[in-house]
Amino acid sequence: MTPSSMPHAGSASAVVNRRCTRCVMDTTDPEITFDAAGVCSYCQRFEEVFRPHWFPNDEGRRRLEATVAQIKAEGRGRAYDCVIGLSGGVDSSFLAIKVKALGLRPLVVHVDAGWNSELAVKNIETLVKALGFDLFTLVIDWEEMRDLQVAFLRAGVPNQDAPQDHAFFAGLYGFAIREKIRWVLSGANFATESILPSAWGYHALDVRQLRGIHARLGQRPLRTFPTVSFFNLHFGYPLVRRMKVFRPLDFMPYSQEAAVRELTADYGWRYYGAKHHESVWTKFFQGWLLPTRFGYDKRLAHLSSLVVTGQLTRVDALRELERPAYAPDELRRDRAFVLRKLGLSDAEFDLLVQQPLHTHRDYPSNEVANRLAGELVRALIVISRKIRPRRGAPTS
Repeated sequence: MTPSSMPHAGSASAVVNRRCTRCVMDTTDPEITFDAAGVCSYCQRFEEVFRPHWFPNDEGRRRLEATVAQIKAEGRGRAYDCVIGLSGGVDSSFLAIKVKALGLRPLVVHVDAGWNSELAVKNIETLVKALGFDLFTLVIDWEEMRDLQVAFLRAGVPNQDAPQDHAFFAGLYGFAIREKIRWVLSGANFATESILPSAWGYHALDVRQLRGIHARLGQRPLRTFPTVSFFNLHFGYPLVRRMKVFRPLDFMPYSQEAAVRELTADYGWRYYGAKHHESVWTKFFQGWLLPTRFGYDKRLAHLSSLVVTGQLTRVDALRELERPAYAPDELRRDRAFVLRKLGLSDAEFDLLVQQPLHTHRDYPSNEVANRLAGELVRALIVISRKIRPRRGAPTS
């Protein structure tokens, strides 16, 4: 295995040298570039790539209504017309209340990977009861989950959330297939997630990477852990089963602050303090492990997304970055909890986080194959849309 050239946090090459003049992204991302005005490549990409597909306006309302009508028509006579994942976080919780308002009949899926905070559990229970939805929970075998996460710690790759994220998506798609549901509604959105450096992580649905890291560094077999195969990811789901992922929040005005207010006032939902902190592991990973071991503060991406979509000023974002990512007492508590759950002593964990860092390219992956498959599927979809009307088939 070839060690990565990625620097340890605190090394000279990890020092912030330059910050974007529009958002708060900086050179802790090794791939960032700037134009003559000092505006970063992420701001430019948002304007060129993402903004044309973001509709927080009347056009978005019309597009949303049309898609909802299609979902209802296709789901007529079935118990559910769509499936949504509910983590208890802001985005998925707000999606749930909007799905109810739109008159859809979702199967609600929660994947319990062992890291739910007590507050997340309470938020999920409260919301589902208030909305009258059916909730299906998939509980991941903890010993398998623990072994896989420790393997990723040993691997020294930045995306330590990959095991949890992979399980979430695999579980969601598994329920959709079981219930023969075509439409998967996602809480992902441009308003809060339009900026995320690829150098800070890697594709969580790369099953070859997941199994490759576990095969080298895991200690017990993954007998029941849910996975998404390469074939299903690129061909089985979108082409064979004709499943569609739809992101309703991209077709309405979506403010994270306003969403929290509505959830709190109308449903008794309680906020976690930051994005994705409904998971104790993700809170610890993003708040301490990622910046301390890898030199990446994910708040930069989260806050920058809010800046480019007009939800936050750059001045306020910089002010937020001046605050510590973790309160000392919370860090001590969460670190102790995480180590206890993973079965690691302080000494074992300290040794793990001092090992050389690596990137996903130091392990088996489908990186090239994923890119080629994506290009092929997009080409096939374009061709099918041109052919289907001539055969008299529906265009959806």
